[in-house]
Formats: sequence, structure tokens, C-alpha cells
Amino acid sequence: MRAVFATDLSDAIESAISSRTCLECLERYGIEEFDLITVTSPNVTTGMPGSDIGGRTKKGLARQKQMLEKEGFAVNTHVMRGTPHRRINGLADRIDADLVIVGSRGQSPLEQRFIGSTARNVARTSTRPLLVQRIVEDDDEHEVANEHLFQRVLYATDFSENAEWAFEQFDHLSTATQEATLLHVAPPERRAAGDEDAVPDPQIRLDELAARLEEMEIETETMVRHGEASEEILGVEKEVDPTSILVGSRGQSPMRRLMLGSVSEDITAQSESNVLLVPPARTR
Repeated sequence: MRAVFATDLSDAIESAISSRTCLECLERYGIEEFDLITVTSPNVTTGMPGSDIGGRTKKGLARQKQMLEKEGFAVNTHVMRGTPHRRINGLADRIDADLVIVGSRGQSPLEQRFIGSTARNVARTSTRPLLVQRIVEDDDEHEVANEHLFQRVLYATDFSENAEWAFEQFDHLSTATQEATLLHVAPPERRAAGDEDAVPDPQIRLDELAARLEEMEIETETMVRHGEASEEILGVEKEVDPTSILVGSRGQSPMRRLMLGSVSEDITAQSESNVLLVPPARTR
């Protein structure tokens, strides 16, 4: 399997690339080959007198490539100019990538972290499964928030076709995941009975999914909560402390460009965990 890894050559991204634990998790997921991509602004001229931007970019990319090769991965490098999310997703489509990885830097381990503009735009337009990897800063040092990327997974489902497609990610996660929490958020109890969005027998459906995971020897817990989806998912995140949240993103149309649903966008922006976003199957 092949992954596109977006890098701005910063210390923050390097903390993820240099984490052996993170790389072992990606290897268990099935990744054997990385395409490192860095995107420079079209307004930056590498040939300006006194400027060595091109040389520093190539040097930084070569250093990160060497880190990955040292861990046994095949690595390709790409330096592009343009709009970052378009170049990243364009490369992913061109090479038929199985996964796209972007880093999301938070202000500190204690403050609410909000997804950066590049990661947000990649998430909104990706036609590939996307891992948003949380990187935090503490005393000017960067570190990955959860090195064991997929050890504990919180899977949120509304039982839609896209959510079912996201669940299939466990085929890749089975050797990396030890624990899983399966969550369905139903409408608030005061209006659940007559709500057209209410799912009949959600607990039974969660139990069926749990049985499939238990066959993979993944210890599984199920939850049905009532309330607003984003709030409940983020609340359960605090309870179970997952290393990653797995959720499907809903496309608005069969066109290649898709917009995140409000729930998946809230989770991607506000969660403290890594987020594995899976777009609708029709976008592939």
C-alpha cells in the first residue's frame, strides 16, 4: 500500500516522521511506500539573489526521506508549487494512494486545537482516506499526541452507506487496533420517537458490528447516546481516550470535489485524537 505524506519540512512534521512507533502503526496498516510531498508558494521565486529556498527545501526533503528509508520504507519525493491541498490531493489521485497523511498542529497539549487551513482543505476535498495526525507543542518542542495511531479507535456511525464504508477500514486496522468503541448518536430522547432520522434498533446493529471486530480479536465496546452528534462524539472521546477517531465524511454530490459534513468537520477540527476520515466510495 502507498501513502502520500504531506510535509512543510517543519520540526512539527519531522516529529511524526521520526517517530518509530507511528511508522510501525502505519506499517501494520499496510503502508510500504511513501510519497513525501512539499508544496511551495507560487509567489516564492527560488532564483532570487541571495535566496537558497530551493536548496534548503531539497535538503530538508532528503533528510526526511532518509528517516523513512532507514525504517525500511520505499520513498518518493515531490516538490511542487501551487495551492497545497490541490497539489496534495492531485498527487494522491494520480498515484492511486491508499492513504493521505497530514499533520495538524495544536497550540499546546492543554488547549483546544483547531485544524490548520491546509489540513482542513485537504479534508474537504480528498477522495482518499485521510489521516489527520495530531502534533502538539510543549515548551517549544513538538511531539505526536498519540504515537500508537490506531491502538484505540472510536468509530462513530450513523449507519449510512458512507459510515459502512468507513467501517471497512478495520480490515487494514486489524493488526494495529487493540480496542474499539462503536458509537451511534441518536436524536435527543425528547424527540427521538418521531424523528425521521432516528435509526431503528441501533444497539442491535452495533452489536453486529462488534461481533465482526471480535472475530478480528479486537476488544470492543458499544455505546448509544442521545443528543447532538458532534457534542456526544467529543464527549465520548474524553471518556474513552482513543488514539484515533474513525468517521466517514459525506459528499454533497458525485463530483470529485466534496465538502465535509458538519459532524465530521467538527470532529476533525476540535478532537484531541488523530482522525481517520473516509470519503464516500463513489469518489474513488
